[in-house]
This record gives sequence, C-alpha cells and structure tokens, in this order.
Amino acid sequence: MKLKRRLAVLFDMDGVIVDSMPFHFRAWHQAFASIGVEVSQEEIYLREGEKGEVTAREILEERKIPPREEERQELVRRKREIFRQIVTHELFPGVRELLEELRSRGASLGLVTGTSRKEAERLLPEGFLDQFDVVVTGDDVRQGKPHPEPYLKAVRELGLDPSQCVVIENSPNGIRSAKGAGLRCIALTTSLPREHLGEADRVVDSLTEVREVLSLEISQR
Repeated sequence: MKLKRRLAVLFDMDGVIVDSMPFHFRAWHQAFASIGVEVSQEEIYLREGEKGEVTAREILEERKIPPREEERQELVRRKREIFRQIVTHELFPGVRELLEELRSRGASLGLVTGTSRKEAERLLPEGFLDQFDVVVTGDDVRQGKPHPEPYLKAVRELGLDPSQCVVIENSPNGIRSAKGAGLRCIALTTSLPREHLGEADRVVDSLTEVREVLSLEISQR
C-alpha cells in the first residue's frame, strides 16, 4: 500500500530502540557515588535526553555543590567510561520488525538522540544506522533535548512538514523537544510511568501498540 501523503517516524534511541536506560542509571550512580553524591533511578530517567554536561551540572547545583568546570567534565567522562564498560547491545524486541514494516509501507525513518554519533554506533548493531533516512545525534546540534532543535533539524533534513511526522519517545525531555518542534508524539512507558509522560499526544506500553497506532495512521493516508 502506497502512502497518499508521506509519513516520517522519528525515533529516540535510548529506551525506545535499545534497552539502555538501566545502564545509564548504573553509570551515573557510580560516577556520582565516586564524589559522595547519591542519585535515584527516577531522577536520572527524568533527565534522559539532555546532554550529560547538563545532567552533571544541574544535579550538583540542586545539592548546592558548585563544581569547577574541570570537575564536571571529569564526572561526565567517568560516567561515559563506566557506561561503555557495562552496557549490553540489546535492542527492544520487535524493533527490527517495526522498522522493516514502516519502510515497506513507504514511511521515512529518522533517529534523533542526544547521544554522540560515536556512542550511537558503538551501542547499536553494526550497520543499524543505515536503516534511517536521517540521523541527528548530540554532535549535530547546539542545544539538546528538551530544546526543539534536534527534531527541527530532522524534519528540515527530511524536507517534510511537521504535520507529516510523528515521534516515538520515552522521556519528558524528549516529549517536550518533539512538541516544541510542532510534532505529534507517542510516548512509551519503557522507563517511566504514565504520570510523567502526559505531555505526549498518546502514551502506550509497548512497541506492539506503537505498531498498531502507526499502521492505522498509514492506512488512513
């Protein structure tokens, strides 16, 4: 079935494509613990999508700890090093099938992540990024999520109108980024409960539900 009006589906990576959020938490937890700071899983998950430098600075500021720039950079470096050592390359079940179906039905695909391109390539299976028509990483923007710049850049590179795009996210920052760019957003409860995802247009519990929603939209075009 051909699309009457082209659709693009833009995916976040962590917590949507790859089951990496538990490892991000463990890495941040260990990095902060090394300087005597305790962080909770919810605290880290609520900050998903923003640049690591922002996470480090704001968490320390909340605890009235004014770090020097080099100390903050070292904290982020330590987190990234721990993450690389512990993470496993585990795609969520059904991801490959969902991407294949969307492409077979004429949809464009995008990946929009706050992670650097090098880290994304390391985290994802070899050649996986080639499935996307556009990839926007943390290296490609000046302002990360929740700022709309990452999604605005993806839409611009696809040459589409925002009304032709739908975003799949799992965090408040990602949802705000998508909505700020004028895009519809489906939120997954892979990391956080529904009460934190209310700014999305729709909240679902699995990629199976995402597939059903997108399939219906495609059939109506």
